[in-house]
Amino acid sequence: METVEETIEVAVPVRTAYDQWTQFETFPQFMSGVQSVTQLTDTTNHWVTKIGGVEREFDTEIVEQRPDERIAWRSVDGTSHAGTVTFTSLDAGNTRVAVRFEWGPETLTEKAGAALNLDDLQVKADMRKFKDFIESRGAETGAWRGEVEDTGPSGQL
Repeated sequence: METVEETIEVAVPVRTAYDQWTQFETFPQFMSGVQSVTQLTDTTNHWVTKIGGVEREFDTEIVEQRPDERIAWRSVDGTSHAGTVTFTSLDAGNTRVAVRFEWGPETLTEKAGAALNLDDLQVKADMRKFKDFIESRGAETGAWRGEVEDTGPSGQL
């Protein structure tokens, strides 16, 4: 598994940053390589990505969601993909957003990109795009304030 971690500060309240991150279908506007995200249910999404010329489709489920604090997800269809994003209020108008992505590179191109740390550079660039996106808007495009309780690795409470 490959892991990338990145943290950025955004000049919006924690609620705004969190609410925007729950709008998965807007991810292509600030995540390179994400062609589309379709929200299937409150907790499942279908992704279409094209990174380094490799197109993938996979489904993810939200396994933990605490408003204004944390969102965690994992793939559900065999593709090795998981992550977390945490939100920390720095003050009334500033938030620290920290992401951690884990995935299993499969093709030679994906393995080479991981070895050259191209994935780290891409996530860093995408976080800057998220910062520009949310700060330029000043408000979220929508929100989902529901909670999802972590069910652990077995998928059972």
